[in-house]
Amino acid sequence: MPTATISFKPKQVVKRLLSSLPDRAHEIIILRYGLGKDPKRMTLDGIGKKYGITRERVRQIENYALGMIRKSESYTEEKAAFGELETLLQSLGGVVVEDDLLGHVSKDKGLQNHIHFLLTVGEPFKKIREDDNFRHRWHTNEVLTKSVEDALHKLYGSLSTEDLLPESEMVQKLLNHLEDVSEKYKNQEIMRRWLAISKKIGRNALGDWGVTHSSNIHTKGVRDYAFLVIRKHGSPIHFRDVAKQIEKLFNKKAHVATTHNELIKDKRFVLVGRGLYALAEWGYAPGVVRDVIRNIIEKNGPLTKEEVISKVMKERYVKENTIAVNLQNPKYFKHDKEGRFSVASI
Repeated sequence: MPTATISFKPKQVVKRLLSSLPDRAHEIIILRYGLGKDPKRMTLDGIGKKYGITRERVRQIENYALGMIRKSESYTEEKAAFGELETLLQSLGGVVVEDDLLGHVSKDKGLQNHIHFLLTVGEPFKKIREDDNFRHRWHTNEVLTKSVEDALHKLYGSLSTEDLLPESEMVQKLLNHLEDVSEKYKNQEIMRRWLAISKKIGRNALGDWGVTHSSNIHTKGVRDYAFLVIRKHGSPIHFRDVAKQIEKLFNKKAHVATTHNELIKDKRFVLVGRGLYALAEWGYAPGVVRDVIRNIIEKNGPLTKEEVISKVMKERYVKENTIAVNLQNPKYFKHDKEGRFSVASI
């Protein structure tokens, strides 16, 4: 579905719509929606203090003004403009985060305020305020909106804190939970917009998705950045390079010594060679070479020296001689007549 654009001038449309209002109602709408020179929207309390009236009275005047506009000839004459906005909303997915929708039209805050006002006064448009689960969003179809929100609830429930998925996989997971949704919406761009509706699912700086409260998404310090760096690298990497990549990818200052200390303290990382760190989730076991040998033998049973060396080399970046020397320590290992090594009884 190609993204629509608007051909009308929002400020001119709003000016015509406001022309039928009494002076005070006109001024209050301008202040309330940031439609003047100052794009800052005033609160009900702020406007009340300015005019010496209660916030409830301001609300009444605002509602009266919106109702008056909807009944005016000017509103009827702007049918085409509202039709274009509806087409735009549909092209963006039918239900869209408010900031995303406004940002698509313009980066100018004043112009965004005018679009926001048109959405507010336009009868086809419905706004759902943010809650613990979802962000502010606009739609014109309650059935579609409920389907998307239900799918996002199910998607969140299917994720664990450790999950960190590329966008394509997260999109596919969302598609798997969507029911009775038109095929015209099922493309990468709209799926990404629907994912953005959720406050519990998010994307990190490297573009991978997960649950928002996890350290993979809500990164707090060097350890979390280091985890993402090593994961992106895909293989063991020296702690000096980890520090460099943190600065390059996240624009965060990372001292080499500090980075090394943080890697040592965190069980997510395993030292597999001189200064080389891998992720524990890749199957690397913590401990010195002797511990790795013992774990391998306990898992596989008695092994020849060559078999031990082969398996250890998959978990540690060390010289073969280092492994052989450890095997010869009778305190920890013994070998039988066939030359197979097992763990010594302590």
